[in-house]
Amino acid sequence: MSMKVLIRRPVESDEFPTEERCHILEMLNESDDPSQSIARARVEPGVTTAWHQLKNTSEVYLIISGQGRVELNEDESHELKAGELVRIPPNTPQRIENTGIEDLVFLCFCTPAFGDDCYEALE
Repeated sequence: MSMKVLIRRPVESDEFPTEERCHILEMLNESDDPSQSIARARVEPGVTTAWHQLKNTSEVYLIISGQGRVELNEDESHELKAGELVRIPPNTPQRIENTGIEDLVFLCFCTPAFGDDCYEALE
């Protein structure tokens, strides 16, 4: 199957809550290109997502708005704000906390593409 040009206009009403304590809007995750996926994540003020890791999948968070603290490997943390990014290697325990008063919104770029089989809950 070959990859084709794709124009996608995500619809806000397609956003869904997760057990991980955030809201996800899939932006790009196509069967003809398993090399990457993009989702928008939204974490409400005062919320910390669940500890998890992505098996054999790297992830980049690009902060769009708000502020937060990403925790990695249970012993490393970094403050993040709009315009900043963090690259998370595969198999790295992680979670993110919204430390601000507005929603923390960020894009999640996964390589290879995110699939339910790569998500591992750690709580």
